[in-house]
Amino acid sequence: MLYTGKGDDGNTNIFGCCDQRLSKSSAVARALGDLDELNSFLGLCKVKSKENEILIGEDSCHKIIDDVQQNLFIIQAEVAGGDKKIDEERIREVEDIITKIEEELPPIKSFFISGGAELSSLFDFSRTIARRAERKVVEVKEEGKVKINPNTLAYLNRLSSLLYAMARVVNHRLGIVESPPRY
Repeated sequence: MLYTGKGDDGNTNIFGCCDQRLSKSSAVARALGDLDELNSFLGLCKVKSKENEILIGEDSCHKIIDDVQQNLFIIQAEVAGGDKKIDEERIREVEDIITKIEEELPPIKSFFISGGAELSSLFDFSRTIARRAERKVVEVKEEGKVKINPNTLAYLNRLSSLLYAMARVVNHRLGIVESPPRY
């Protein structure tokens, strides 16, 4: 059944923790919601990236995004109080992808106006969702009710950088020149 009616009072269960109810406005619930939103939006990025077949090193953008989505489920489990954790290897994998992209791109000399290719815009929008999700996970950590692994925060921080790099590389590969703000 897709609904239970048990959350009609503004409280919810955390998946796998049936004995624990929490407010849907709690830091944990908000963080889980933002992570879920990010993961769902990345699904759109993944679908659109299949249409463009952009390779970064030997991996396609849609494979990279699928890996990110898998990692976000680990983070969601951790935020929900589960025993899943992001390890340092996953952070290094993201850093390696960012490095490959940076080697191809001209250096950043200013901020850029979002836009260009549709896929670039989607990656840029996903970056903003990732930043919000990161802030919410920091809030959960600071609240202290759930222990958050330092690797989780590092991964989320790198993730927004990865999504920014992917937005830039898509435009670059399609010959779209980045436009700085005109302050």
